[in-house]
Amino acid sequence: MTRLLGVDLGDKRTGLAAGDTETASVFPLSTLHVPRGKALVAAVAAEAIEHDAEAIILGLPLNMDGTEGPRATLTRTFGEQLQDRTGLIIYYQDERLTSFEAEHRLRGQQDTRGADAHAAAILLEEHIATH
Repeated sequence: MTRLLGVDLGDKRTGLAAGDTETASVFPLSTLHVPRGKALVAAVAAEAIEHDAEAIILGLPLNMDGTEGPRATLTRTFGEQLQDRTGLIIYYQDERLTSFEAEHRLRGQQDTRGADAHAAAILLEEHIATH
């Protein structure tokens, strides 16, 4: 079994989810309201420790044609900083349409503030399903 932390990286909000490969169970954790930078790296690293993560799945924002643009470069830089900080393996998961899917899943609910954490959960579900 491998315990995983899913990260839906944003400029102002970053969604987190946890899961494991043995049961394929995934659940949204929280949304960090920390701007991208050293403080966010530290906050995500702390969550990885708290949830005994053995690897981190980081959403990679690809263009709709599958190519990488400037946002993907920023994400890979964040991933390198996170790996340096935690020593954990970072896997990148295509995050195209995860936010849309999260909003769809939350449609009709009173409180949709957890959309970022749900997007992170979708990243984890997709990673587990394809690995």
